[in-house]
Amino acid sequence: MLTLRSLLFNFFLYTGIIAVFIFAIPTLLMPSKFASLFGKFLGHYVIFIVKFLLNTKVEFKGIENLTNNRKYFVACAHQSMFETFALQSVLPYPVFILKKELLKIPLFGLYLRKIKSIEIVRDTTTKDNLNFFDKVANIIKNVDRPLLIFPQGTRVNVKERVPFKKGVARIYESLNIPCIPVALNSGSVWPKKGFIKYPGKIVISFLKAIEPGQPKDEFIINLEKKIYDEIDNISN
Repeated sequence: MLTLRSLLFNFFLYTGIIAVFIFAIPTLLMPSKFASLFGKFLGHYVIFIVKFLLNTKVEFKGIENLTNNRKYFVACAHQSMFETFALQSVLPYPVFILKKELLKIPLFGLYLRKIKSIEIVRDTTTKDNLNFFDKVANIIKNVDRPLLIFPQGTRVNVKERVPFKKGVARIYESLNIPCIPVALNSGSVWPKKGFIKYPGKIVISFLKAIEPGQPKDEFIINLEKKIYDEIDNISN
């Protein structure tokens, strides 16, 4: 039964993604918000098939912590592909930070550029990376959209407690705006590896903002504790 559900889910997932990409081609010639609308639609679509095909409940907690009258950035735990889609359904057209390699994927890379994603070359020192944090600050200062980052750097298992990348503290310092921590347990339903998906309940929890002004080391310790404590809470 799990195999059949997973097979159907993966079929509808990738068929849906391809269909959205095809229908969205005209948006490559339009203002970026039109392409972002298709991203939001895809987020709702993925939530729907997770609920319907995987018999899984999806709950968003703490939506009230997303403030609409000031800038903020979002630091989210990362366990599966699910949150990269689902967060677009509730966040106002987020700006992603992503691996530069993703921009080389045919068509997908064009959409990432169109919605003004910010690329970074990991684990190396380049001219672009040296100016990276200034670039992020300048972009976010001039758009009415939240930055979305995954401070673990990659997808991890539900029970893994990897240290956050230090870059999140540099971003916090550079932006000088509140940070909304986000905890989740998506990996219990949609693991980072493997074909099989599992029924259950996915909780995405938006926590109270960490205000600007903390020392970088204090901020990252605080952020890690808030997110990992909440993951423990929603995973029980």
